[in-house]
Amino acid sequence: MTLLSTAPTEADTHFASAAMPAEAAARTLPALAPVTIIEKEGYRFMHFVGCEGVTQGALRLSDPDALDLEYIHQQMAWLLFLEPSAESDFHVAQLGMGPGSTTRFCHRHLPAARITAVEVNPDVIAMARSEFALPPDDARLRVLQQDGYDWVMDPSHQGTVDVLQVDCYDHVKQGPVLDTPEFYQACRDTLRYPGVMTVNLFGSDESFQCNIERICKAFDYRVVILPEVTGGNTIVLAFNGPPLQASWDALRARAQALQTALNLPALSWAHGLQLTSLKPGPNLEV
Repeated sequence: MTLLSTAPTEADTHFASAAMPAEAAARTLPALAPVTIIEKEGYRFMHFVGCEGVTQGALRLSDPDALDLEYIHQQMAWLLFLEPSAESDFHVAQLGMGPGSTTRFCHRHLPAARITAVEVNPDVIAMARSEFALPPDDARLRVLQQDGYDWVMDPSHQGTVDVLQVDCYDHVKQGPVLDTPEFYQACRDTLRYPGVMTVNLFGSDESFQCNIERICKAFDYRVVILPEVTGGNTIVLAFNGPPLQASWDALRARAQALQTALNLPALSWAHGLQLTSLKPGPNLEV
Protein backbone atom coordinates (compact mmCIF):
# COMPACT_ATOMS: atom_id res chain seq x y z
CA MET A 1 0.00 0.00 0.00
CA THR A 2 1.37 3.38 -0.98
CA LEU A 3 -0.29 6.68 -0.14
CA LEU A 4 2.23 8.69 -2.14
CA SER A 5 3.72 7.68 -5.47
CA THR A 6 7.37 6.70 -5.12
CA ALA A 7 8.28 6.73 -8.80
CA PRO A 8 9.29 10.31 -9.68
CA THR A 9 9.36 11.32 -13.32
CA GLU A 10 11.73 13.76 -14.95
CA ALA A 11 8.87 16.17 -15.54
CA ASP A 12 7.87 16.05 -11.88
CA THR A 13 11.32 16.61 -10.41
CA HIS A 14 11.45 19.86 -8.44
CA PHE A 15 14.08 21.65 -6.42
CA ALA A 16 12.96 24.53 -4.25
CA SER A 17 16.26 26.25 -4.98
CA ALA A 18 19.76 25.36 -6.08
CA ALA A 19 21.92 24.09 -3.24
CA MET A 20 25.10 25.91 -2.37
CA PRO A 21 28.28 24.67 -4.05
CA ALA A 22 30.20 22.23 -1.88
CA GLU A 23 33.17 24.57 -1.53
CA ALA A 24 30.89 27.38 -0.27
CA ALA A 25 29.45 25.12 2.41
CA ALA A 26 32.77 24.57 4.21
CA ARG A 27 32.58 25.62 7.84
CA THR A 28 34.32 25.14 11.14
CA LEU A 29 33.16 22.02 12.92
CA PRO A 30 32.49 22.06 16.67
CA ALA A 31 34.69 20.01 18.97
CA LEU A 32 33.67 16.35 18.86
CA ALA A 33 33.18 14.63 22.20
CA PRO A 34 34.34 11.07 22.90
CA VAL A 35 31.60 8.54 23.55
CA THR A 36 31.05 5.96 26.24
CA ILE A 37 28.58 3.17 26.97
CA ILE A 38 26.49 2.26 30.00
CA GLU A 39 24.71 -1.08 30.41
CA LYS A 40 21.61 -1.28 32.55
CA GLU A 41 18.66 -3.68 32.83
CA GLY A 42 19.32 -5.49 29.57
CA TYR A 43 20.13 -2.38 27.52
CA ARG A 44 23.32 -0.76 26.28
CA PHE A 45 23.23 3.05 26.05
CA MET A 46 25.51 5.42 24.15
CA HIS A 47 26.46 8.71 25.83
CA PHE A 48 28.87 11.53 25.16
CA VAL A 49 31.57 11.69 27.84
CA GLY A 50 30.52 14.34 30.35
CA CYS A 51 26.85 14.07 29.36
CA GLU A 52 26.00 10.66 30.77
CA GLY A 53 22.54 11.89 31.74
CA VAL A 54 21.52 12.28 28.09
CA THR A 55 21.36 9.13 25.99
CA GLN A 56 22.23 9.18 22.30
CA GLY A 57 20.48 5.87 21.74
CA ALA A 58 20.06 2.36 23.05
CA LEU A 59 20.47 -1.28 22.10
CA ARG A 60 18.31 -4.05 23.52
CA LEU A 61 20.88 -6.76 24.18
CA SER A 62 18.39 -9.59 23.61
CA ASP A 63 17.12 -8.13 20.31
CA PRO A 64 19.59 -5.69 18.69
CA ASP A 65 17.32 -4.85 15.75
CA ALA A 66 14.41 -3.72 17.94
CA LEU A 67 13.53 -0.04 18.37
CA ASP A 68 12.72 0.87 21.96
CA LEU A 69 12.84 4.63 22.50
CA GLU A 70 9.56 6.32 21.61
CA TYR A 71 11.10 9.15 19.61
CA ILE A 72 13.11 6.62 17.60
CA HIS A 73 9.85 4.85 16.78
CA GLN A 74 8.37 8.13 15.59
CA GLN A 75 11.28 8.78 13.25
CA MET A 76 9.87 5.87 11.23
CA ALA A 77 6.46 7.56 10.85
CA TRP A 78 7.29 8.34 7.22
CA LEU A 79 6.25 4.72 6.56
CA LEU A 80 2.65 5.91 6.80
CA PHE A 81 3.19 7.79 3.54
CA LEU A 82 5.90 6.04 1.52
CA GLU A 83 6.55 2.37 0.89
CA PRO A 84 10.06 1.34 -0.15
CA SER A 85 10.32 -0.13 -3.62
CA ALA A 86 13.45 -1.66 -5.11
CA GLU A 87 12.20 -0.72 -8.58
CA SER A 88 12.43 2.98 -7.70
CA ASP A 89 15.87 2.64 -6.02
CA PHE A 90 14.31 3.76 -2.73
CA HIS A 91 16.90 5.74 -0.75
CA VAL A 92 16.83 6.55 2.97
CA ALA A 93 19.48 9.06 4.11
CA GLN A 94 20.18 9.70 7.78
CA LEU A 95 22.03 12.74 9.14
CA GLY A 96 23.33 12.01 12.62
CA MET A 97 23.57 8.27 13.20
CA GLY A 98 24.22 7.86 16.91
CA PRO A 99 24.40 4.15 17.77
CA GLY A 100 22.60 3.38 14.52
CA SER A 101 19.18 2.32 15.81
CA THR A 102 17.20 3.43 12.76
CA THR A 103 20.09 2.44 10.49
CA ARG A 104 20.01 -1.14 11.77
CA PHE A 105 16.23 -1.24 11.64
CA CYS A 106 16.00 -0.01 8.05
CA HIS A 107 18.77 -2.36 6.93
CA ARG A 108 17.13 -5.38 8.56
CA HIS A 109 13.44 -4.74 7.96
CA LEU A 110 13.27 -2.69 4.74
CA PRO A 111 15.07 -4.87 2.18
CA ALA A 112 13.81 -2.75 -0.73
CA ALA A 113 15.63 0.34 0.58
CA ARG A 114 19.26 1.38 0.44
CA ILE A 115 20.53 3.43 3.36
CA THR A 116 23.14 6.17 3.62
CA ALA A 117 24.06 7.16 7.19
CA VAL A 118 26.09 10.36 7.63
CA GLU A 119 27.84 10.85 10.98
CA VAL A 120 30.50 13.48 11.69
CA ASN A 121 32.00 11.88 14.80
CA PRO A 122 34.35 8.95 14.01
CA ASP A 123 34.12 7.73 17.62
CA VAL A 124 30.35 7.37 17.24
CA ILE A 125 30.79 5.28 14.09
CA ALA A 126 33.45 3.08 15.69
CA MET A 127 31.33 2.54 18.80
CA ALA A 128 28.21 1.80 16.74
CA ARG A 129 30.13 -0.85 14.84
CA SER A 130 31.88 -2.46 17.82
CA GLU A 131 29.22 -2.21 20.55
CA PHE A 132 25.83 -1.56 18.90
CA ALA A 133 25.65 -4.25 16.21
CA LEU A 134 25.80 -1.86 13.27
CA PRO A 135 26.44 -4.10 10.25
CA PRO A 136 29.31 -3.48 7.84
CA ASP A 137 28.74 -1.57 4.63
CA ASP A 138 27.28 -3.62 1.80
CA ALA A 139 25.31 -3.13 -1.42
CA ARG A 140 22.46 -1.49 0.53
CA LEU A 141 24.24 0.25 3.41
CA ARG A 142 26.85 3.00 3.32
CA VAL A 143 28.11 4.82 6.44
CA LEU A 144 29.97 8.08 5.81
CA GLN A 145 32.12 10.00 8.29
CA GLN A 146 31.14 13.48 7.11
CA ASP A 147 29.44 16.64 8.31
CA GLY A 148 25.75 16.37 7.49
CA TYR A 149 25.73 20.02 6.44
CA ASP A 150 28.32 19.36 3.76
CA TRP A 151 26.44 16.27 2.61
CA VAL A 152 23.15 18.06 1.93
CA MET A 153 24.96 21.01 0.36
CA ASP A 154 26.61 18.75 -2.22
CA PRO A 155 24.74 19.36 -5.53
CA SER A 156 25.24 15.72 -6.52
CA HIS A 157 22.76 14.73 -3.79
CA GLN A 158 19.90 16.87 -5.09
CA GLY A 159 16.81 14.83 -5.84
CA THR A 160 18.38 11.52 -4.77
CA VAL A 161 16.61 10.83 -1.45
CA ASP A 162 13.12 9.49 -0.75
CA VAL A 163 13.36 9.85 3.04
CA LEU A 164 15.74 12.12 4.96
CA GLN A 165 15.98 11.49 8.71
CA VAL A 166 17.64 14.37 10.57
CA ASP A 167 18.84 13.87 14.16
CA CYS A 168 21.93 16.05 14.63
CA TYR A 169 22.99 16.76 18.22
CA ASP A 170 26.24 17.21 20.10
CA HIS A 171 27.39 17.13 23.72
CA VAL A 172 26.80 20.84 24.32
CA LYS A 173 23.25 21.95 23.61
CA GLN A 174 19.75 20.51 23.55
CA GLY A 175 18.86 22.12 20.23
CA PRO A 176 20.03 20.62 16.93
CA VAL A 177 23.48 21.64 15.72
CA LEU A 178 22.26 21.94 12.12
CA ASP A 179 19.29 24.27 11.95
CA THR A 180 19.90 27.23 9.62
CA PRO A 181 17.41 28.23 6.90
CA GLU A 182 20.03 27.26 4.31
CA PHE A 183 20.38 23.82 5.87
CA TYR A 184 16.66 23.07 5.82
CA GLN A 185 16.38 24.37 2.26
CA ALA A 186 19.21 22.06 1.21
CA CYS A 187 17.45 19.18 2.98
CA ARG A 188 14.40 19.77 0.83
CA ASP A 189 16.55 19.93 -2.27
CA THR A 190 17.88 16.42 -1.61
CA LEU A 191 14.37 14.96 -1.67
CA ARG A 192 12.72 13.31 -4.59
CA TYR A 193 9.19 14.17 -5.67
CA PRO A 194 7.51 12.95 -3.49
CA GLY A 195 9.77 12.73 -0.48
CA VAL A 196 9.60 13.12 3.30
CA MET A 197 11.98 14.59 5.89
CA THR A 198 11.78 13.74 9.60
CA VAL A 199 13.50 15.95 12.19
CA ASN A 200 14.06 15.29 15.89
CA LEU A 201 13.57 18.44 17.99
CA PHE A 202 13.18 19.15 21.71
CA GLY A 203 9.88 20.88 22.43
CA SER A 204 11.20 22.50 25.61
CA ASP A 205 14.32 23.96 24.02
CA GLU A 206 14.38 27.66 23.18
CA SER A 207 15.29 26.81 19.58
CA PHE A 208 12.13 24.78 18.99
CA GLN A 209 9.85 27.48 17.58
CA CYS A 210 12.61 28.91 15.42
CA ASN A 211 13.30 25.48 13.94
CA ILE A 212 9.61 24.91 13.24
CA GLU A 213 9.39 28.24 11.42
CA ARG A 214 12.49 27.52 9.34
CA ILE A 215 11.27 24.05 8.38
CA CYS A 216 7.85 25.45 7.46
CA LYS A 217 9.37 28.12 5.23
CA ALA A 218 11.71 25.67 3.49
CA PHE A 219 8.84 23.24 2.84
CA ASP A 220 6.10 25.76 1.98
CA TYR A 221 4.35 24.99 5.29
CA ARG A 222 3.75 21.36 4.30
CA VAL A 223 4.63 20.16 7.80
CA VAL A 224 3.01 17.96 10.44
CA ILE A 225 4.14 17.51 14.04
CA LEU A 226 3.73 14.47 16.25
CA PRO A 227 2.92 15.00 19.94
CA GLU A 228 5.88 15.45 22.28
CA VAL A 229 6.99 12.21 23.94
CA THR A 230 8.49 11.43 27.33
CA GLY A 231 11.93 13.03 27.41
CA GLY A 232 10.82 16.07 25.44
CA ASN A 233 11.48 14.87 21.90
CA THR A 234 9.17 16.11 19.16
CA ILE A 235 9.29 14.58 15.68
CA VAL A 236 8.46 16.81 12.72
CA LEU A 237 7.58 15.52 9.24
CA ALA A 238 7.97 17.78 6.19
CA PHE A 239 6.78 16.90 2.69
CA ASN A 240 8.11 17.52 -0.79
CA GLY A 241 6.02 16.69 -3.84
CA PRO A 242 2.36 16.88 -4.83
CA PRO A 243 -0.30 17.87 -2.27
CA LEU A 244 -1.23 14.98 -0.01
CA GLN A 245 -4.78 14.13 0.97
CA ALA A 246 -5.27 10.87 2.85
CA SER A 247 -8.32 9.85 4.84
CA TRP A 248 -7.76 9.15 8.50
CA ASP A 249 -9.36 5.74 7.93
CA ALA A 250 -6.75 4.95 5.25
CA LEU A 251 -3.95 6.13 7.53
CA ARG A 252 -5.21 3.95 10.37
CA ALA A 253 -5.43 0.95 8.04
CA ARG A 254 -1.89 1.59 6.84
CA ALA A 255 -0.77 2.00 10.47
CA GLN A 256 -2.36 -1.31 11.45
CA ALA A 257 -0.55 -3.08 8.61
CA LEU A 258 2.78 -1.55 9.68
CA GLN A 259 2.17 -2.45 13.30
CA THR A 260 1.51 -6.07 12.35
CA ALA A 261 4.40 -6.39 9.90
CA LEU A 262 7.13 -4.43 11.71
CA ASN A 263 6.03 -4.40 15.35
CA LEU A 264 6.04 -0.60 15.39
CA PRO A 265 3.44 1.46 17.33
CA ALA A 266 2.16 2.98 14.10
CA LEU A 267 -1.45 3.36 15.25
CA SER A 268 -0.21 5.85 17.84
CA TRP A 269 1.39 7.88 15.01
CA ALA A 270 -1.89 8.11 13.11
CA HIS A 271 -3.70 9.05 16.32
CA GLY A 272 -1.06 11.63 17.18
CA LEU A 273 -1.20 13.24 13.75
CA GLN A 274 -4.97 13.54 14.00
CA LEU A 275 -4.65 15.14 17.44
CA THR A 276 -2.20 17.77 16.19
CA SER A 277 -3.83 18.37 12.79
CA LEU A 278 -4.77 22.01 12.19
CA LYS A 279 -7.46 21.02 9.68
CA PRO A 280 -10.39 19.14 11.24
CA GLY A 281 -12.22 16.74 8.99
CA PRO A 282 -12.06 13.22 7.58
CA ASN A 283 -8.70 13.71 5.83
CA LEU A 284 -5.12 14.62 6.56
CA GLU A 285 -4.19 17.37 4.10
CA VAL A 286 -0.59 18.50 3.70
